[in-house]
Amino acid sequence: MHIFVVEDEKTIRRELKVLLENAMYQVTAPDTFENTVYQIKEEKPDLVLLDVNLPEISGFDICMQLREQTEIPIIFLTSRTDSMDELNGILKGGDDYIAKPYQAPILLARIAAVLKRTKGMEIKETILLEKKGVQLDISKCCLIFQEQKVELTKNEMKILHFLFRHSGEFVARMDLIEYLWENQIFIDDNTLSVHITGIRRKLKSIGVQDFIETKRGIGYRI
Repeated sequence: MHIFVVEDEKTIRRELKVLLENAMYQVTAPDTFENTVYQIKEEKPDLVLLDVNLPEISGFDICMQLREQTEIPIIFLTSRTDSMDELNGILKGGDDYIAKPYQAPILLARIAAVLKRTKGMEIKETILLEKKGVQLDISKCCLIFQEQKVELTKNEMKILHFLFRHSGEFVARMDLIEYLWENQIFIDDNTLSVHITGIRRKLKSIGVQDFIETKRGIGYRI
């Protein structure tokens, strides 16, 4: 299933792309918006995630233009939480309206519900990545090992998600920092070490030892 993401905030766009790709969706997420309607018509996605506040055009206008030519499902994903904005989005043809900040499990469930309703398809909502018997449950933000489970913080989840995606490779510390915080200048290198220590402690609590390998001067690997 193909999802087209229309989001002008770089960090959110990147997070959405990673989340959706790990949920086994194909994702298109452009960083310019002057030809969005044309791009969507050309790509023919199964669903559009659409922000309202865009630099060149309103998401409401994009929705109206699409509705003149297509029935592609549209979910508004926006920081505008006023009830009139939500009503406006639905009246202009949106299939759902989700306010930021969103919760990943809820977003995935709402996407699955719209696709099920419009495409007649059942979408798996639990997203698991696995390495050495350790499972990373993206939808519930937790680690699982031999039926034991431990919850993760948002940053712990992001670190593990990045390491799972690059399984078998050493990931440089600065690559992790850039992925987590986008701009290295605002983060103390020691903070990453604190998070890694916290993750190892949580892994140990569910019976997992030596899961994250450290190579001095290179980085981390699972």
